[in-house]
Amino acid sequence: MKKTHLKRAAAFLLTALMAGTALAGCGGSSSSKADSDTSSKAESGSKADDASVADLPGDPKAGKVYYLQFKPEQGDAWKALAEKYTKETGIPVTVVTAAEGTYETTLATEMTKTDAPTLFQVNGPVGLSNWSDFCYDLKGTELFANLTSQDYALTDGDAVKGVAYVIESYGIIYNKTLLQKYCDSDFATVKSIDEINSFEKLKTVADEIQANKDALGVKGAFTSAGMDPSSDWRFKTHLANLPIYFEYQDEGITSTDAIKGTYLENYKNMWDLYITDSTANKTQLSTKTGADAETEFIKGEAVFFQNGTWEYGAITEGGLKDEDLGMLPIYIGVGDEANQGLCTGSENYWCVNSEADKNDIAATIDFLNWCVTSETGTTDLAETMGFVIPFKNAKEAKNVFVKIDTDLTAAGKKPVSWNFTTMPSEDWKNGVGSALTQYAAGTGDWDAVKKAFVDGWASEYAKNNG
Repeated sequence: MKKTHLKRAAAFLLTALMAGTALAGCGGSSSSKADSDTSSKAESGSKADDASVADLPGDPKAGKVYYLQFKPEQGDAWKALAEKYTKETGIPVTVVTAAEGTYETTLATEMTKTDAPTLFQVNGPVGLSNWSDFCYDLKGTELFANLTSQDYALTDGDAVKGVAYVIESYGIIYNKTLLQKYCDSDFATVKSIDEINSFEKLKTVADEIQANKDALGVKGAFTSAGMDPSSDWRFKTHLANLPIYFEYQDEGITSTDAIKGTYLENYKNMWDLYITDSTANKTQLSTKTGADAETEFIKGEAVFFQNGTWEYGAITEGGLKDEDLGMLPIYIGVGDEANQGLCTGSENYWCVNSEADKNDIAATIDFLNWCVTSETGTTDLAETMGFVIPFKNAKEAKNVFVKIDTDLTAAGKKPVSWNFTTMPSEDWKNGVGSALTQYAAGTGDWDAVKKAFVDGWASEYAKNNG
């Protein structure tokens, strides 16, 4: 790595540590832990396909790959896929998964080392702003050419600095059996799951479930809205996307240096629903984890669980079947709710370390291209990891939540775009999360949440874009 960039990485590490920076994850599994290094060794004499490396800067057969990956719940699957690639090509691949909520600081630390990651991730334009100088231009590669749309590329000027590798959706997962039991009950106002197409209907259902939880055999309508770092991203980032999305729609913009907070009352209403019609007391939320919520849902203690397509593997491994599962859009009482779809997008962009050895860069690009074009790679991404990948050779995922998103879109429901990649900083998210926690516990008021959301946005944007 060049000395000047090494110094910049070290400086960013210091800033990240002082600020407590972390890449807030969608799809972080609280039951997962940091993975240790695993290096795949060559198990056969087979070589990389020469036809796929014409545009590479070096010789992939002379290189190696070190992938610092972001999704704890897919850590083992990535290791297994890397081993298959090594067996086929002879090119060694190391996969390391950062611990929950520590990706950015881990990346900053690793990038100061001699053997830095050759492959890393950013969450969008804000994340790219920290790492653009370390991102190899992928514009001339087969990897970029294989994207189904250039909209899935992350650019800096004319350079392609990253490519999205998974398109995901999130909403309100529900236990179909339990929800139907509610609909069939004498006390239910809403008699069909299909009728739940607005915040008003959702609140009616949740309130009635909570009031009759003993009769339904549950502990609450919603799983605990944990504000432990393994869970808080669901609310300070994913739920917060909704008021941002609708404000952007009103203003005809895709980002801003000063959010108005037009729909913060709707955000409050949804947060109130989560923390009131719940399995957990409001005062306990600071210590409740993502694993707690996941377990509550799997055990049938709650009907609803805000989460995304990435949660499919954990839920089904826990014993729930496809026929048990559904997903609703997150309704907050804004817009054409009857025609609203799931929140769909990506904050997972592959970036190749431009400071790595040229042969390692070549090996890394070849590995990625193999992942998204080969039978083995595309099968594992679709079936083992449950990914919808935005590449031409993508296979249809078996993930039931992906199918729900596809069906909703086909029916004319408008997906809600992911706008949280425009949030000004991790400190902003943490400020909102802290205010939400204090509000739930009764030690803070909603004005503090609004202040963290609106004033915090402006100050963090100015600080990071000055």
